[in-house]
Amino acid sequence: MKLSTKLLSATAIVGASAVSAAELEVTHWWTSGGEAAAVAEFASAFNATEHTWIDGAIAGSGGTARPIIISRILGGDPMHATQLNHGRQAEELVEAGLMLDLTDVAEAEGWADVVNPSRLLDACTLDGKVYCVPVNIHSPQWLWLSHDAFAKAGVDVPADWFEFVDAAPALRDAGLVPLAMGQQSWQTSLAFGALMVAVGGTDLYIDVLTNKNADAAASEDMTKVWEAYAAARLLSEGSNVNDWNQATNLVITGQAGGQIHGDWAQGEFQVAEQVAGTDYTCLPGLGVNEIIATGGDAFYFPKQDDPAIEAAQKELASLMISQEVQVAFNLKKGSLPIRGDIDLSAANDCMQKGLAILAAGNVLPDGVNSFSADTAGQIDDLTVEFWNDTSISVEDAQARYVDIIASAD
Repeated sequence: MKLSTKLLSATAIVGASAVSAAELEVTHWWTSGGEAAAVAEFASAFNATEHTWIDGAIAGSGGTARPIIISRILGGDPMHATQLNHGRQAEELVEAGLMLDLTDVAEAEGWADVVNPSRLLDACTLDGKVYCVPVNIHSPQWLWLSHDAFAKAGVDVPADWFEFVDAAPALRDAGLVPLAMGQQSWQTSLAFGALMVAVGGTDLYIDVLTNKNADAAASEDMTKVWEAYAAARLLSEGSNVNDWNQATNLVITGQAGGQIHGDWAQGEFQVAEQVAGTDYTCLPGLGVNEIIATGGDAFYFPKQDDPAIEAAQKELASLMISQEVQVAFNLKKGSLPIRGDIDLSAANDCMQKGLAILAAGNVLPDGVNSFSADTAGQIDDLTVEFWNDTSISVEDAQARYVDIIASAD
């Protein structure tokens, strides 16, 4: 990748102190086809400098990778850069002084002026200092639908979650799985949050996940969310795959009607050369409330006792948020760019939907940003247990949920 004069000028502040080429080990959990194509754009841009990207991909999901990443940092064997999500996942590492301060880069390049929404840069900031570079906006509230599957079932492609539920019997009769769902716990937790936006609505979402309002968690609207979640677990019976991209492949190949999943699923559709609007349909907010929560990925840079390495780390941070690299990366990833000042006219139909929602300001904070790791873990454990054990009633699950929200930190 040829870097522009403008980009090279912008990164001069971080490259000036580099006295030699550096090799940086970069850990991440992007290993599916679409993810690998996207992260290759970061590696290519970095390798176009005098430095070298050493790929440290960790197979599995973030739930698998994060403990490994954190253990290495705490154990004195840090990588040079690592993916984590926006939110409070790295808060204790920052407070312990283990992460590189990127404030000088952020201020020199005006990150505060271009990151949209601004809360994602805020999530990288502690005590006025910036410790990570946000690289994308991911929204988990999408319903992905296979045109082939609904043609086999002899019914129209649904326009929203409720029509999808109504079409499920026809899919079963055609020998298809209505709802593809991988067995990893975070996937079922993601579905719960998506249904909360679609069925419960934005006021409920904010009241529970931002305001930590236990009364809202006990409301009739929240009961409807749990009922929808109970229906979804029945629709997924027969979806015997583990990884999220395997579930996406069931939709791509017409073996399943749909999947509740994040916008990164479209990277898999692109690798399969499927066309949005022709081969598949994507419904933000499950087609009910076209509002998306804005979370995503960020890169942190564990401190190193080496000025040359530190200079290379800052150069990588600068590249990741640069205009050229943001376009290349996000077009492959299926995520929205973190910058509000770039042209994505080449984006497909699904990404254009997300961009329109973002431009209209119809966004919500990601639920994980408000909770400690302990509280988030309790919620995940409950939603996963409920999904896997049909003997747990909606009433019992909601009562336990209320207790968690009441004591949330």
